[in-house]
Amino acid sequence: MPGPSQDQISAVLQHVDAGMDESLARLFDLIRIPSISTDPAYAPECLKAAEWLSHDLAEIGFDASVRTTDGHPMVVAHQREVTGPHVLFYGHYDVQPVDPLTLWTSDPFEPRLEALPNGDTAIVARGSSDDKGQMLTFVEACRAWKTVTGSLPINVSILFEGEEEAGSPSLAPFLDKTADELKADAVYVCDTDMWDRNTPAVTTMLRGLYSTEMEISGADRDLHSGMFGNAARNALQLLSDVIASLRTADGGVAIEGFYDGVQDLPAAVKAQWQRLPFDEKGFLSDIGLTIPAGEAGRSILEQVWARPSCEINGISGGYTGEGFKTVIPAKAMAKISFRLVAGQDPGKIRDAFKAHVAARIPADCSVTFKDFGLAPATVMPLESPFLTKTLGALSEEWACEAALAGTGGSIPIIGEFKRRLGCDALLVGFARFDNRVHSPNEKYDLSSFHKGIRSWVRILAALAS
Repeated sequence: MPGPSQDQISAVLQHVDAGMDESLARLFDLIRIPSISTDPAYAPECLKAAEWLSHDLAEIGFDASVRTTDGHPMVVAHQREVTGPHVLFYGHYDVQPVDPLTLWTSDPFEPRLEALPNGDTAIVARGSSDDKGQMLTFVEACRAWKTVTGSLPINVSILFEGEEEAGSPSLAPFLDKTADELKADAVYVCDTDMWDRNTPAVTTMLRGLYSTEMEISGADRDLHSGMFGNAARNALQLLSDVIASLRTADGGVAIEGFYDGVQDLPAAVKAQWQRLPFDEKGFLSDIGLTIPAGEAGRSILEQVWARPSCEINGISGGYTGEGFKTVIPAKAMAKISFRLVAGQDPGKIRDAFKAHVAARIPADCSVTFKDFGLAPATVMPLESPFLTKTLGALSEEWACEAALAGTGGSIPIIGEFKRRLGCDALLVGFARFDNRVHSPNEKYDLSSFHKGIRSWVRILAALAS
């Protein structure tokens, strides 16, 4: 189908520009609801936020409702009026606690505008960036399309969650119940950052995760190092030996089969990453380091976005109090996590790691494991027309090449969308790195809110053509 005309797109964009005061007022109203999901005392406020969103979506023609879960409610809305693609937009209305309150310069739930040294204006409040401000960029774009043209260019479903900041415990069961209703051609998530202040990004690669705690046991009690030194196995030394065996001399991971299925970065993506304004030396100097670690010969972006990793997150054993105690510890513990990439099976990585450790434990010692996270990596196909058109729309709005980004972290909800709905996800966000999300004085730049709305107007139009 031809999609909207350029005149229609221009008219919708002009409406966005003219209506910024009203859009900002709606955002302020939503921010004023203290929807803190992790504190049971704020459960009524989470419900209030869900009801506010449902009512607001209904006002612009969505079939919207609040759905109960075992935790905080979901908001589900649909508008299916045209022939063409169907997208599911996801966001979350819950926010982090505000502690410590003394570090806030104003009421966290009374949003205010603050002039910034760079000439921009900040919206300062809890949830302004994560995720109420970003969430409403999409809603306001839909409102503008409906107001100017009477309909949306494509079919849209919306899912707003109230437990993202609490680990999304109700999301998977809810998706199972509503899979047929929510299934779409693609999922869009607006809860992420731009590449830099002036460069938009689409995040298409998210690493998976396997995390575990292992405890090695030796003697049946801690021992005097003078009486038993050399003769008795030291659990902490054994743990150290096992940990040292996990890495190769060139920075790789030494577990057998760890790299099975891992593909090199596509040439086109590698070239695009090389064009991004990224300072490798500055990346390390900002954290007080100068010498790159990890796999030799690979760029920092490639290592943190597209390569699997093994990291030691914590170690304990023996005596760690004040002074000194000459003890041979009977037990030693380490917390270890693996970030995984496309092609790796988290279950096989788990089994290979445990086999690697077990092969290095003497017969008179033992090891136990307590697993925490297990999730595969997710990748949006580069040939997807949704990706191509989204990149083009963003590049047009921001007047620069939009970045095709990865992220070193793991976002389990993206995997849930793929497993339970069969939908690939694109992360398109307009936060900036200095937004202080989860911290006192969280902010969202007014230019991000404004151009975020305009960006979604263009993306919706591009997907319709």
